[in-house]
Amino acid sequence: MSGLSARAGLAVLLAMIVCSASPAPAQQDSAVLFRNVKIFDGNHATLSAASNVLVRGGKIEKISTADIAATGQMIDGGGRVLMPGLIDAHWHAMLVRPTPMAALGDVGYNNLLAASEATATLMRGFTTIRDMGGPSFGLKRAIDEDLVAGPRIYPSGAIITITGGHGDFRQLTDLPRTIGGMLSRMELIGGSLVADSPDEVRVRAREQLMQGASQVKLTAGGGVASPFSPLDVSTFTEPELRAAVEAADNWGTYVATHAYTPVAIQRSIAAGVRCIEHGHLMDEASAKLMAEKGIWLSTQPFLDMSAAAALGPSEQDKMRQVVAGTDRVYALAKKYHLKTAFGTDVLFSQAMAERQGSMLAALTRWYTPAEALTMATSTNAELLSLSGPRNPYPGKLGVVEEGAFADLLLVDGNPLDNIALVEDPAKNFVVIMKGGKVYKNILPR
Repeated sequence: MSGLSARAGLAVLLAMIVCSASPAPAQQDSAVLFRNVKIFDGNHATLSAASNVLVRGGKIEKISTADIAATGQMIDGGGRVLMPGLIDAHWHAMLVRPTPMAALGDVGYNNLLAASEATATLMRGFTTIRDMGGPSFGLKRAIDEDLVAGPRIYPSGAIITITGGHGDFRQLTDLPRTIGGMLSRMELIGGSLVADSPDEVRVRAREQLMQGASQVKLTAGGGVASPFSPLDVSTFTEPELRAAVEAADNWGTYVATHAYTPVAIQRSIAAGVRCIEHGHLMDEASAKLMAEKGIWLSTQPFLDMSAAAALGPSEQDKMRQVVAGTDRVYALAKKYHLKTAFGTDVLFSQAMAERQGSMLAALTRWYTPAEALTMATSTNAELLSLSGPRNPYPGKLGVVEEGAFADLLLVDGNPLDNIALVEDPAKNFVVIMKGGKVYKNILPR
């Protein structure tokens, strides 16, 4: 074969590979018109007057109090509330249903399990999630190609940790680790990756970005679920954290760190991290620093030990410490006006996942219903936008506005008056739409 023919053949082969790797856009339904709805737009604490909303091409084309002429599907809202789809800013799509041991098991089964959970997540009204650790790239692609019904996924890829850090689920029999040697099971499946130097961190961060990560996740301190990770320890050094920040910055996106303690939080900020996950053990100085630097807090309303059922005694003790810090972290967030995102961080419990809406409603311990719903819609969407050019869904999320993605919930009742409605999505979310496609409609025909 001549050089020219060989190059032409290679070009065709590369084109075929790229086409097969690129997700095909889901087919959008034709125009859908919501008539006679009151709108919570994701930003304001009041509902609109009775309005009509036209959806076309996956986005909101027009909102008007006057009649809108359109052909296609018509949904009579009957004065119900139309609101943005909910967003969970700290979710683990691959780790909700399996046990810790099963998560390291059969990859095919675990992907099918995650697909089933993804559909359940969407049916709870969560149309977007930020995945904060786990091999969710394939699931995301299947959802984007409309092979599986599920939420939009902003993936982090594998959690990057250190030897003995949060996310290191190896057994002691796996030690000692040989640098550059064989990978452990958790690393082979892309759940988490051990990195013990700036160079290793840089490689692991770049690998996640290469696979399509919208942000990079590191564990800057100890965690609850990991058996060999005390809650008080600080893990990565500042140069190691900075290596990940530099890698992410080169790709136009950001690093979020799992951090409970003041040392983990402050070291992360010094390294350039833009979002702190959890923060339940933070002190006043850490909160003040976050406010001064404009650092995001992505935290969760852990109020009891319900999420600890699958954990051992030492892990449950760590969970008690976190629960004890919940009131304080929200008090500091309010005192210093921190940019605060809502997430649930459900692990290894389908029963807890079914309480996703209840965890959102629990925010009213510190916020008004309107503030809580705003946090789970437009505020969370603002955090997602930090991914810049790595944003897999560029456009407006978390709002009911012209030009925004048509991720919408029709609620039988007013959640601004009664946020408990989100606790029973099967009954109260009568229509669920994502990207202009109706996934649920239980209105009388």
